[in-house]
Amino acid sequence: MSDYQKKYDTLIDVETWAFIEKTNSLHPPETSEFSIERQRKFYDAMCKEFFAGYPPGVEATDGVIEGRFPVPIRSYRKTGSFAKAQIVYLHGGGFVFGGLDSHDDVCAELCEHTGYELVSVDYRLAPENLFPSDFEDALTGFTYAAEKSDLPIIMVGDSAGANLAAAVCHHVRGAGRQPVGQVLIYPGLGGDMTKGSYVDHSDAPLLQSKDISFYTHIRTNGVIIENVRSYAPLQDSKFSGLPPTVVISADCDPMRDDGDEYCKQIINAGGKAHWINEAGLVHGYLRARHSVKRARDSFSRITGAVAALGIGEWPY
Repeated sequence: MSDYQKKYDTLIDVETWAFIEKTNSLHPPETSEFSIERQRKFYDAMCKEFFAGYPPGVEATDGVIEGRFPVPIRSYRKTGSFAKAQIVYLHGGGFVFGGLDSHDDVCAELCEHTGYELVSVDYRLAPENLFPSDFEDALTGFTYAAEKSDLPIIMVGDSAGANLAAAVCHHVRGAGRQPVGQVLIYPGLGGDMTKGSYVDHSDAPLLQSKDISFYTHIRTNGVIIENVRSYAPLQDSKFSGLPPTVVISADCDPMRDDGDEYCKQIINAGGKAHWINEAGLVHGYLRARHSVKRARDSFSRITGAVAALGIGEWPY
């Protein structure tokens, strides 16, 4: 048995390995060598295979936020429920993949579990649209939610979408309407790739450090961007004034330590932040929430965090 197998067989349980194997069968690691168009076909097919449907009582409607660059959205509501808050959701996919369909069931379940309204934002993707197009559309999604309702707003995202959710919180800090909280799921926030989990889990299942470098290159067409908070929130020089923050990381993920470092920065600046490191889970485990107990339990913690922040509670 290789050192790799020994390490991850110790950390990862049988259910999670089954999820990893299924994911790799649908979206093989070698697809990174394909064209972006072909990679997207694999990614979309994988998301479709994992699609869990809508919970009873959840309705969704599609729309477009008009502007110089129209932004497609999907709005979710739980019938018969009086929403106390609203969620702006930003999907993962390395800034290259995904859209309204890729995380459709996740959004529907967040709406059902919390009773909150939810707006999913279909931001522009690279390489056709380089940074800051993705951030601009994320900000448009937040502005839309702020203008359409007085309900409190929680920014939520996974992976690349968590980066964008945090970037919006940094950008609107101290200016008019602001989120009441943010929940970031296995986020990549621009941490130091030469140490910590980027090294310890550089070869982790489903996401490796080389993949992160690949997506980063595509997002900017190879341009190095430094000290720009809308690109990498950990590059900000100021962490005060941010909303209460909950970060949920996967332990077997190169980007794990970004969540820890981000929460430490907020706490050191006098804010509220709580980091949850999910043992034995891997990047992208939201798709495993119906087949892996660890992922199901984590999703309960995620929905609980969103629900609490929406009504101003801090159970940490």
